[in-house]
Amino acid sequence: MDTAPQSLIREYLSSLRSQRKLSEHTTDSYGRDLQELCALLWPPAKEPPTGAAEPDLRKITQVQIRKCAAQLHARGLNARSISRKLSAWRGFFAWLSMEVELKANPADGVKAPKKNKPLPKALAADDAVRLVSQSDPGKDPSSSMAACNRAMFELLYSSGLRVSELGAIDIADVRDSAYESAGWIDAENAEVTVTGKGGKKRKVPVGKAALEAISAWLPIRAPLVKADNGPDCHALFLTERGTRMSPRVTQLRLKAHGKSLGMASDVHPHMLRHSFATHVLQSSGDLRAVQEMLGHASITATQVYTALDFQRLAQVYDQAHPRAKKSDPK
Repeated sequence: MDTAPQSLIREYLSSLRSQRKLSEHTTDSYGRDLQELCALLWPPAKEPPTGAAEPDLRKITQVQIRKCAAQLHARGLNARSISRKLSAWRGFFAWLSMEVELKANPADGVKAPKKNKPLPKALAADDAVRLVSQSDPGKDPSSSMAACNRAMFELLYSSGLRVSELGAIDIADVRDSAYESAGWIDAENAEVTVTGKGGKKRKVPVGKAALEAISAWLPIRAPLVKADNGPDCHALFLTERGTRMSPRVTQLRLKAHGKSLGMASDVHPHMLRHSFATHVLQSSGDLRAVQEMLGHASITATQVYTALDFQRLAQVYDQAHPRAKKSDPK
């Protein structure tokens, strides 16, 4: 068997067509991935180095394959594309091991670099306050919908709640044989109890603005309560039909409210949770307290907000430091 890289690749592609009956399009794709591997392993040079060994795919090591994957990542290739190329390379070396003697498949165990998770989007403090405090210019601010929206949005931002936690809050802690509250508001102690992920309950402080919005909502809520709606009659936030406010309705209302105010971002409840965490962390620097208020089981999940905070600090630095400013082009 001719062991030159190009000969081996041609023979492998031929076996894909004849034995596995793969389409020409698929085999061409495999071929491009293998040609790219060769280019990474043996970059083309005007003149080969003196005494350089002949390219030999049978001697490729896992370290070399890992380095090739890292090079692709450095070029900006996404994790999915790198995984696909590694799969093509793995298949080739699996075939090669049946044709010639290999110590091991060098592509086995090599994984694509993890895809960087996008940072959560948080509103600037002024935008967050405007979003939760201003009424929809197209609606009556004294209507039941406007009062409910104001109370919900203020509480979301005030306490960093998940939208599912918000909808489960009752007007008081109800416990009987038929029903038990998952969450409730305690205005006297300025706190809200919610049930988060894993069924874990936690208490979170509620700010003055949110308490005032809830206080304004309660008299409007009272006529909406219907005893025949079962547990829904205990819900803090009700629709005009007297049913418990669902997460989906809350999402739609917040999105529409953001649009009515001309917000640039497509706002959603979790954006208010991100904003809460970012703004509290910026002001206090207490990561552990933010973790407790968000209900994160691990502080690793909370640490993402330190990256957001650093972005803000970097922006301030760029704007304020005289040696950070870019000189004007002449």
